[in-house]
Amino acid sequence: EVQLVESGGGLVQAGGSLRLSCAASGFTFDDSTIGWFRQARGKEREGVSCISNSDGSTHYADSVKGRFTISRDNAKNTVYLQMNSLKPEDTAVYYCAAAPTATMMPPLIFDYDYWGQGTQVTVSS
Repeated sequence: EVQLVESGGGLVQAGGSLRLSCAASGFTFDDSTIGWFRQARGKEREGVSCISNSDGSTHYADSVKGRFTISRDNAKNTVYLQMNSLKPEDTAVYYCAAAPTATMMPPLIFDYDYWGQGTQVTVSS
């Protein structure tokens, strides 16, 4: 059974930090590009960041560049999203997703086959 389990969300004041984790199982994690997405209430889901399976290359949305850092630990089948200098507009449900067959970076949304259930991040002003 494929599972992606996010953790680390919570309530933080503006300017604070959180580290999200995405623990994966049930598929070949090492071969998969992993992405983080978020969806704020009333808005569409948007890509935040992703990290490739091959060379560890990363991609960030302009809105989070310089503040968020994605990393992966293949030994633990886990991807992390370190979020610093958080802003109220970062408030959203954050999802991780796996793209096991992606050949481009960043992958197309359609390349993501597996999704987690999400973790809530709330940034107060």
